[in-house]
Amino acid sequence: MSDGDGVGAVTDAPDRVRRPLRCGEPTVYRFTTDDGVELQLTRFEGGTKGPVILTPGFGTSSIAYTIDTTDTNYPEYLFEHGYDVWVLDYRASPLLESASTQFTLDDIAAHDYPAAVDKVREVAGVADVQIVAHCVGSLTMLMALQLGLPGVRSAVASQVTLHPRGGTLNELRAGIYAGNILDALGFDTLTTEFDDDPSWGEKLYDKALAIYPSGDEPCDRPFCRRVMFMYGEVYDHDKLNDATHDHLEEAFGVANIRTLTHVTKMLRADHAVSWDGDHDYLDDVEGLKVPIAFIHGEHNRLFLPEGSKLTYEFLVERNGPELYSRHIIPDYAHMDCFIGKDAARDVYPTITAQLDLHN
Repeated sequence: MSDGDGVGAVTDAPDRVRRPLRCGEPTVYRFTTDDGVELQLTRFEGGTKGPVILTPGFGTSSIAYTIDTTDTNYPEYLFEHGYDVWVLDYRASPLLESASTQFTLDDIAAHDYPAAVDKVREVAGVADVQIVAHCVGSLTMLMALQLGLPGVRSAVASQVTLHPRGGTLNELRAGIYAGNILDALGFDTLTTEFDDDPSWGEKLYDKALAIYPSGDEPCDRPFCRRVMFMYGEVYDHDKLNDATHDHLEEAFGVANIRTLTHVTKMLRADHAVSWDGDHDYLDDVEGLKVPIAFIHGEHNRLFLPEGSKLTYEFLVERNGPELYSRHIIPDYAHMDCFIGKDAARDVYPTITAQLDLHN
């Protein structure tokens, strides 16, 4: 079902045999931010707990949560635990036309989160919501709260916080302003998509990626090479089952250079700052006086656990210890905290327990 001209959250990937999700028929809502960008929310109405908004990372869509290749994905887990689940496609989602445009992290924080929270509150008829946000979705959620985002009862921030600390490859990119270089070379976007019958240019690109540093887990698959080039070590391969490894590209797509460059600015500044340099997201953290649980994979080499430790300690010092907690997920890295073959056993209970404290 949909409200308006919604795009299905789990049906836009290439045809293949899929298992039915155990979270009912979704309702898709399309809505517009105050700066004119159309976004999407997909609702799985599982019970009276919540509502809870799930926000994916940069360059990925809601399919990062709803992908059917694991035995239980996180929307299914929440649905079965009585939650009203809303999966957000903000302007960086490859399911939306806006993903190919140029925007900053400030735009997501200032416009997308207020619009999404307002839409859920309006439709669900509630005063406030909970949020589970991952990667850049987590960073921009914290930025939105700092800007005074109302209507959030509690939040879970996964992997990236107001003190992002990149792993070796990402720190190298920050040191050489890779985003700026790509911009100067005329690149507006990068993409993880590839053609089964590639052009000579794509073949050349993939040959170049073959000599790019491949981290601790080399993989010859073109998709994995492109993810490594664009972002770094997004997941530990040994945490994925074969089906997820084979079809994870369904959740990824285009990523714009300006947002990547804004991440670089923050890595170089050692904390969250605005694109124009006029706003420091650590100056006033009154808006962050809400319960926040920080979740971090022990082996995250994309964004190091040190980052969430710094933000946790900073907020405890500024606002007191009562509102905040931090949880290290043993033996997990970054995105595999949500798409790992055993995440329903090893990770989901920790995150959901934090939601249960405030539902």
